[in-house]
Amino acid sequence: MKIKEKNIVQQEKREPVFDLIKSMTKAEKRSFKLFATRLAGNQEAKFLSLFDYLDSVEEYDETKVLQKCPVKKEQLPNMKAHLYRQLLISMRLLDVQHSDAMQLREQLDFARILYDKGLYKQSDKMLEKVIDQAFALEEHTIAIDAVHFQAKIDTLNVTRDMTSSSDNASRQVIELAGNISAAGELSNLATRAYSLYQKLGYARSQKDLDLIVLYFKPKLESFNEQRLSFVGKSHYYQAWAWYYYIQHDFAKSYRYSRKWLDLFDGKPRMKRLMYDDYMKGAAQILEALYLMRKYRHFIDHLKYFEKEFEELGSLNPNATLIGKRLIYVNKINKSFIEGEFKQGLLLVREIEAFIRQYAHDLNVHHKMLIYYKIACLYFGDGNYTKCMEYLARITTTKDPQIRRDLQVFARILNLIASYEAGIDYNLDYQIRSVYSFLVKNNDMGDVQKEMLSFLKKLNSIYADDIKSELKVLYNRLKPYENRTFERRAFYYLDILSWLESKITGKTVGEIVRRKFRELTA
Repeated sequence: MKIKEKNIVQQEKREPVFDLIKSMTKAEKRSFKLFATRLAGNQEAKFLSLFDYLDSVEEYDETKVLQKCPVKKEQLPNMKAHLYRQLLISMRLLDVQHSDAMQLREQLDFARILYDKGLYKQSDKMLEKVIDQAFALEEHTIAIDAVHFQAKIDTLNVTRDMTSSSDNASRQVIELAGNISAAGELSNLATRAYSLYQKLGYARSQKDLDLIVLYFKPKLESFNEQRLSFVGKSHYYQAWAWYYYIQHDFAKSYRYSRKWLDLFDGKPRMKRLMYDDYMKGAAQILEALYLMRKYRHFIDHLKYFEKEFEELGSLNPNATLIGKRLIYVNKINKSFIEGEFKQGLLLVREIEAFIRQYAHDLNVHHKMLIYYKIACLYFGDGNYTKCMEYLARITTTKDPQIRRDLQVFARILNLIASYEAGIDYNLDYQIRSVYSFLVKNNDMGDVQKEMLSFLKKLNSIYADDIKSELKVLYNRLKPYENRTFERRAFYYLDILSWLESKITGKTVGEIVRRKFRELTA
């Protein structure tokens, strides 16, 4: 199947200043124009002409830039660099009033200016405020800079007990350094766990599980939860949540994700400072509840987060991106649980616009996940052609190391969709290709073997025997639903509902809706 190039996930060479301009809000652009024209002589500055042109076009084309802007080719690199810097300075001036961390750094800079002017007492007083606020916000690196700077001022302050002051500064630095070190190690562990999931998905075998436990558990258990800072605890809970999630232990993953969010609920000011960590915690809670089919809790948490997003999503474009992605994915998950595939498909146009808007900011992993979920919506609705179109966006991914699990199950779902759509003239070739891909990626579980074996013999089964063969496959697959490693296949494909629909003559939606009624009865 031929797919338009723009729909294929790929990395493109980007122009930094162009991307920065396209990410700016109307308020930021207005503020920049005021900032850049603050001197009368700048109103006709070349970098402003460059800004206006880049702001007016949809794609960066250097040839057109040189034609439209009053700048020579040899001047363009320096002009872009200058514009880039001016944009960042302007946005910093605008955003500093909304960012506690930026305000602290600004005050640290002010303290330096006062110091250089010889106004040591004023500088020292400002540093005291910086240190107090930095401790409150757990901005430990800023606090260390401020403590070191204050110690430098103390050498010029003959009225203060230098020995006592020096000892106090040393203790503060040691304490802060310990907090930074612990938070850094835990952040690394959380990142490693998440990175492992992005590559492989859930643990596929006892060997996978043993390696995960052997690597992560001793390291995580070496930390004393009670002695960790706020930031340290955030990374600690995050690492444990991912550790259990990869192992299919969604109850424990939920427990640590709940601790993760409770941490922020106990200190609301930190939500704005670490909004990305907070929203990732919300995503993890929703994912665990979805996979455990805790429908009512799932709905309650989704509604609660949508209210939270009204505030956090307005912080900046990155917060908007993370929040919207989280909401779209979980609204689709809601449709899966309820069996309301048509309802879920009403979101597709909006989601496609979202993907286009953030095309260069959404990573490959998140695009693949969204495409796969949309493909499953179309499959559940019986639109197999559209299902295969979205699956092709995954199977044409150039990097085989990204979400290998999704790449595997996208190929299996594509086989089933091809059969349902009547595109089975080369089914044997497709099966061999998928079989080879699964073996190459070491992802040939028992469920996958049963499915491929069934599909392989489809062409030789008489029409009158198809229903009985489907019943045999259903009975063979059903026990795997509760087996530790084999059940992972059912997270990606609702194979049993599809088989039941074929056996009973009902739609997949009808089967899932019946299960939903039983779940919520």
